[in-house]
Amino acid sequence: QVQLVESGGGLVQAGGSLRLSCTASGIIFAINSMAWYRQAPGKQRELVASIGSSGRRDYADSVKGRFTITRDNGKSTVYLQMNALEPEDTAVYYCYVQYTQYWGQGTRVTVSS
Repeated sequence: QVQLVESGGGLVQAGGSLRLSCTASGIIFAINSMAWYRQAPGKQRELVASIGSSGRRDYADSVKGRFTITRDNGKSTVYLQMNALEPEDTAVYYCYVQYTQYWGQGTRVTVSS
């Protein structure tokens, strides 16, 4: 079955950095578009960044210039490098195989001011 295992969340001070990882199994990773979503308390889940099979990347306006999404097809892993973190980035971050029903379990990111 499909599994998405996320890691890398934690507590960080504002201005700090974190790198999230999501390793997939049960899918042909290289042909799938991947994305990171986040859900803050009391808010709807929102798209943070996506990366296509060709490497094309898209970002939410709120994270442009601070976050970078990359992928390593050999490791079936997608990454989200998050720099200059702000308290508003506090959320549970989810890995997602685009255009499918497959989600990771989520990893919590807390940014303190």
